[in-house]
Amino acid sequence: MTENGEVDNRGSKAKRKQLGGIKTMPIILANEACDKFAATGFHANMITYLTKELNLPLAKASNILANFNGTSNFTPLIGALIADSFAGRFWTIIFGSLIYELGMVIITIFAFLPSLRPPPCPTQQNCKEASTPQLSVLYISLLLLSIGTGGIRPCVVTFAADQFDMSKSKVEARKWNLFNWYYISMGVATLIALTVVVYVQDNVDWGWGLGIPTIAMGISTIAFVIGAPLYRRVKPGGSPLTRLAQVTVAAFKKRNVVPPTDPGLLYENKELDAAISSNGRLLHTNEFRWFDRAAIVTNTDLDESNQPNLWRLSTVHRVEELKSIIRVLPIWSAAILLITSYSNQHSFTIQQARTMERHLSHSFAIPPASLSIFSVTTLVIGLALYERLFVPFARRFTRNPTGITYLQRIGIGFGVNILGTIVSALVEIKRKKVAANHNLLNKPTAVIPISVFWLAPQFCLHGIGEVFMSVGLMEFLYDQFPESMKSIAVALSSIAMSLGSYLGAILVSLVHKYSGKERNWLPDRNLNKGRLDYYYWLVTGIQVVNLLYYVICAWYYTYKPLDLPTETRNVVDVELAKE
Repeated sequence: MTENGEVDNRGSKAKRKQLGGIKTMPIILANEACDKFAATGFHANMITYLTKELNLPLAKASNILANFNGTSNFTPLIGALIADSFAGRFWTIIFGSLIYELGMVIITIFAFLPSLRPPPCPTQQNCKEASTPQLSVLYISLLLLSIGTGGIRPCVVTFAADQFDMSKSKVEARKWNLFNWYYISMGVATLIALTVVVYVQDNVDWGWGLGIPTIAMGISTIAFVIGAPLYRRVKPGGSPLTRLAQVTVAAFKKRNVVPPTDPGLLYENKELDAAISSNGRLLHTNEFRWFDRAAIVTNTDLDESNQPNLWRLSTVHRVEELKSIIRVLPIWSAAILLITSYSNQHSFTIQQARTMERHLSHSFAIPPASLSIFSVTTLVIGLALYERLFVPFARRFTRNPTGITYLQRIGIGFGVNILGTIVSALVEIKRKKVAANHNLLNKPTAVIPISVFWLAPQFCLHGIGEVFMSVGLMEFLYDQFPESMKSIAVALSSIAMSLGSYLGAILVSLVHKYSGKERNWLPDRNLNKGRLDYYYWLVTGIQVVNLLYYVICAWYYTYKPLDLPTETRNVVDVELAKE
């Protein structure tokens, strides 16, 4: 602390920011939770709606949902660019929520009007599929939902983080983890949707089953707008893509210039960097040194007032922004094949559950889509145990404030997901064996005398995998991305899901096309005559190869070096001493 009390003032300011964040976080996370509630209420049981209400073949219905997932996970990149470039996260969330709500209203009306559906087909034989005009209404609503998701998903968690001091030292000193709480709130919303909404869809009416999440999303949007005066809004720092392009162009123009052996001779401009980085400047690294040419000062790079032409000269910090993103990409890409393997599994599992014994009593049967409560419950409980038990235990051995590194957490998640897929294949073998023993292979609507709870272990394993992989990946991207590109960091996680979903749809189409007509692995109507277990073994092999690739990428990865501002270190030291 200085004699004039500067550190005390900064400490008080940090405390006010922390208190403000705690007040606003419930409102912000409630908005995302309602988005998750609406998305889950819509998507969790949609394979049933497409196959039973619209009479679509299994592979076609599954691919519609996979492509919808792909689009919904691609649009967050556009939303992140808009938020970080000029609109800001607050307004991007609002406009995204309004568009999303419009899509939910259309899909709800679609479900209420019988004229928008083909005739019922309870036997699931010789069914009349939904017509092109009927499907057009569905596709319009799916498009609006995807666009709305693009405005909400990349901004909510980063907007929540804006309310707190998210510098590395401060995060490590905190006794709770924002990202864990983010996933816990998402898990609770998902649980409610998987129980209440799915039950209404299966046993009451599809109109009300989709109307409930539509109403919840509308209330959430209103609540978020009302809380506007409480929020801390970070001004957008300009298009990050422009800065990346400037570094690349400047390096290319100086491709024949030899970089200095001393990195200290490269261009630095603290005032210029302060506009895009308030929590510390990135330090020079020796990787990808070709881009260092952008920071070499030549006679024509500065004007008369000593200001740089950014298309010819970049600061070390801006060069390192580009390097940080390049370093992250191999780790990020490993998530794509995991999503490819898992993108259609939810749809197939629901179809499996529909053929199994689901009754808990004479009058109540578990809705097939509600089985996801096992993975979500495991996720919520697992995150609480991870934060309260695992991290303190691991910290004793690793001396790492987060227990284990982000890369170790992601790798464990990959391994657990492989186990989950292996269990999926073994359970399908068991289900088919029971069906054969009771001569039910040729009866698509018959109930096979095997408990649906045989499917629970694979859901639990995937829930554990998400505790490690999904949360770890988001933490890793948020931490390793440049400060001015945090929304893009979250969006990049969605892009992995987008590409994985598209590849998953291609994989299912290829398997369906080339796995034979008599014993197709993924038949249109009768799953009992298929070979779904073969598909599970295929994606298990894909995941094993992907894990080996990830281990190699993680082994050679180096974390970004950051020069924290002196005042940030002082504030953190004061607060750590008090704790």
